[in-house]
Amino acid sequence: MAFRMGLIGKKLGMTQVFTPEGERVPVTAIAAGPCVVVAKRTPEKDKYAAIQIGFEDKKPERVNRPMTGQFAKANVKPQKVLREIRLADGEVGKYEVGQILKAADLFKPGTCVDVIGRSKGKGFQGVLKRHKLGGSRATHGSHEFFRHGGSIGCRLTPRRVHKGKRMPGHMGDEKKTIQNLEVVEVLADENVLLIRGAVPGGKNGYLLVQNAVKKTLYRRKRHEPLEEKSKNPMKASKAAAASKK
Repeated sequence: MAFRMGLIGKKLGMTQVFTPEGERVPVTAIAAGPCVVVAKRTPEKDKYAAIQIGFEDKKPERVNRPMTGQFAKANVKPQKVLREIRLADGEVGKYEVGQILKAADLFKPGTCVDVIGRSKGKGFQGVLKRHKLGGSRATHGSHEFFRHGGSIGCRLTPRRVHKGKRMPGHMGDEKKTIQNLEVVEVLADENVLLIRGAVPGGKNGYLLVQNAVKKTLYRRKRHEPLEEKSKNPMKASKAAAASKK
């Protein structure tokens, strides 16, 4: 199992930036941190190694008594979002309860991250939209069957509906992970990450940004410069004849 550090963040929206080469890059702005270490899990006591981090302060009157006692024991303010991050046994000692973690301490431009969040909820949807089906033909002779799902079984064989049958139902609002996204820029003063591409969820949605499990550095595609074609037809014909030889 790969253990990697991460931070809790909030999706601010999407924008675009330009690289020194002139490439336009669509990026998602994420307010990653600052996060506070609320608790530690050690192999001696809990049989595994991890740290619990919190994000965004919460009003004390909105916290129940068990959580109030936990925050008071850690001597930190009540946090709105809590997440546990698994670490190797030797990595837990690097962090202390009450320590503040910032985006610039964990992420560097050019590295890859995995972003975990919840997708946008779409409510109850039909079979065509939910499963991206094509639908039936809207030609002469077909009626009242344009967006139907079709047969779901037979009363003789198999006398039941198979598990996993694609049918209408609730769509979206699921836990999604997008892997190997490039960190284009780190705004240290604002604790904002600019990440290439889109991430799950809508604006102000909470995310977990972790170092990528598959890649460490993002490799950009090389765009070779195109050779200018000769406008002289005589030179073009000589070049074509030379290539045939």
